[in-house]
Amino acid sequence: MKNHFLLIVFFLFINCKNETPKFVLEPKSVSDTSEKLNTKAAIAIDSVQLELFHSIDLTKFYNSNSNKSVWTISEKRKIILDFLNKSDEEGLNPIDYSVKKLNQFELKYDSLSEDECAEYDVLLTYNLQKYISHLTNGSLNPKKLYKNWDLKENKIDLQKTVSGLLKTDSLSFKLEQLKPNFIVYKRLKKALKIINSFPNDNFIKIEIKGKLVRNDSNSKIIEVKKRLMYWKDLQPKDSLSVIYDSETENAVKKFQKRHGLAADGVIGKGTIMALNFSKNQRKEQIIANLERWKWYPKNMGNEFVIINIPEYRLTLIKNKDTLRVHKVIVGRAKRKTPVLSSKLTQAIFNPTWTVPPTILREDVIPAILKNKSYLANTNIRLIDKNGNVVSARNWSLSNARSFRYVQIPGKFNSLGMVKLIFPNRFSVYLHDTNHRDFFDKNERSLSSGCVRVDNPLELTEYLLDDKENWNLEKITETLQNEKTKYVSIKKEVLFHLLYWTAWSEKNTLIFRDDIYNLDTDLYQKLGNRF
Repeated sequence: MKNHFLLIVFFLFINCKNETPKFVLEPKSVSDTSEKLNTKAAIAIDSVQLELFHSIDLTKFYNSNSNKSVWTISEKRKIILDFLNKSDEEGLNPIDYSVKKLNQFELKYDSLSEDECAEYDVLLTYNLQKYISHLTNGSLNPKKLYKNWDLKENKIDLQKTVSGLLKTDSLSFKLEQLKPNFIVYKRLKKALKIINSFPNDNFIKIEIKGKLVRNDSNSKIIEVKKRLMYWKDLQPKDSLSVIYDSETENAVKKFQKRHGLAADGVIGKGTIMALNFSKNQRKEQIIANLERWKWYPKNMGNEFVIINIPEYRLTLIKNKDTLRVHKVIVGRAKRKTPVLSSKLTQAIFNPTWTVPPTILREDVIPAILKNKSYLANTNIRLIDKNGNVVSARNWSLSNARSFRYVQIPGKFNSLGMVKLIFPNRFSVYLHDTNHRDFFDKNERSLSSGCVRVDNPLELTEYLLDDKENWNLEKITETLQNEKTKYVSIKKEVLFHLLYWTAWSEKNTLIFRDDIYNLDTDLYQKLGNRF
């Protein structure tokens, strides 16, 4: 009996041990059931549904997927919807991506018919492709908007990209990677978030004759103080006086600095114009700039020069570190500096200057007609079609366009002592100037399209990267002989002339004057309805 009892216990123990794995695996069985509940079988997509969208990329995508629905996994659909719903954070408009209808489909997904599932799948893919296109290239094509913009399109294969997203286990990460990654774009997104945190404003337009300085008394000062408090440049106060006190002056200086104005505390025309911008106008400005940054190169290069035209600033960046900063002078509104990307290729010491057609027509010929000594006074020589120098005595209005007008090298040359070449179809370049006092001005849209740079010899020495042959001492020796010298820039330095008027720094909004009046027009063309 004792042996029988031990055998019974032994078999019970073995049976219990064999049952244990079944109990452990049960949660996996529940999980599998849950996944099946959140997944529907692929449904055939009718070609008629695809034709309704008139999209080659959409048709190509479904053709490559056997013309069947693809977004059968709930988690992936919800990730895509989340990006589309939050597209306003990128300066895009969620309305453009049919988010209302897509969200309704998702809410009742389990009860959708096969036709509705197919419709939802196609609509989701179409709007995902549109979102990716807008995210990587912008909603508009700059080449159709501006004659003086020359940027390569950020080409993307939508069919291949969405197919990759369909297969990835990191959908959210992959979608995030498609966004512009440059620091200014991120600061613009932060600026949009900051501007949205401000309450709606209903300020009256401020009008002041002349200028106001500290200790002046004026009834308009109260409106100025209200505006400064709204933008958080001045601490809130319970009562406001008409006196322009020192605390308000410090707030004005802070406001002026944020807007690229001379931070002198003087309330003049420029400060009043900036104060009169409403919250909505600033928001529109930020959205316009977010659109522009989607047009710009995704890869600026390992080492590059970037110029922000409205900021009058050149920055040299290597391995994401700022190495040099220079003031620049850019084209005035009637002779805008173009927006482009290129590569720095050559430095020219003691350059000659061939007068461009526009300057010849609008400046030089009228100047000669007023004063026959103009050519001699400016060291400009007339060169005929055979390359011969022609005496100024032979010049007349009737033959004025048959010559090239070339200014010889020297300290009076309009290009100064050095010229830096980056190939482009607009024939613009970086150069020194014989009016270096212009760099002391706050507003520096003064040129005829080319860009004048402050401290150009130090910049050139860095770019040539040859301490033995092209240090500052050797450069100075070359300049002193006043003979033109061409030197190749051997290192790979990309060059970007860009335009942006808004961003943020340390949770503070930064704006610059829209010197070419591009922001409002671009926002209107975007048709945003925020």
